[in-house]
Amino acid sequence: MIIIKVGATDSTNLHLKRMLAETALEDFTVLVTESQLKGRGQAGAQWISEPGKNLTFSVLKCFEALEVNRGFLISQAVSLALFNAFGKLGIPDLSIKWPNDIMSGQKKICGILIENTIKGNAITQAVIGIGININQDSFRGLPHAASFSQITGTEYDLDSVLDVVLNFLRDGLDRISGADGKEMRETYDSCLFLKDREAVFKVDGNEVKGVIRGVSRDGKLILEIDGNQRSFGTKEIAFNL
Repeated sequence: MIIIKVGATDSTNLHLKRMLAETALEDFTVLVTESQLKGRGQAGAQWISEPGKNLTFSVLKCFEALEVNRGFLISQAVSLALFNAFGKLGIPDLSIKWPNDIMSGQKKICGILIENTIKGNAITQAVIGIGININQDSFRGLPHAASFSQITGTEYDLDSVLDVVLNFLRDGLDRISGADGKEMRETYDSCLFLKDREAVFKVDGNEVKGVIRGVSRDGKLILEIDGNQRSFGTKEIAFNL
């Protein structure tokens, strides 16, 4: 494992991809920054993080030939690794908000952005961007965000948290190539935020009530609406929290 630290950058994913364009990097190269100026989340959303208070980093994971149709295994493996790491760190009431936000209760504490490189029908590498709210004490305009310290009342050493998280990530990502997709999907499903509870979602601009039943093999959210199960991609449905 190689860890590269920079004081500030636009986006750790963009920075790591620029490095990849210039030189070959070892598997599980990690780029960490104290200040991310243009952090990105899912669907083009901005990831806002107070400098020096949180963890913002990206990890390069190389694959010999991971079939594209098994790509959601990366998201599942990363989500479960963070879920387990946070549990070890004593963060309570954890769940995974599909596709890969980590929640403590009703609050988001971690976001993930995965960008894959595809050649033919195989994923050759993934750049995995992760933002974890650690010691930030205010999230103006973000009522559903929280940090470790807000939840537990404890201030955390960022390097110590990073060490725990990277060890879980490395173990989880190393298992992907030989992973039993069904077993990982069942474990992931058991950790889903709001699973088997009626909630309100936005579909095609309309509010609908439904119950999350799990996730399909290709990563779509399975929702039961009026007794019928339907599958949705990330751009087709939104949580109405």
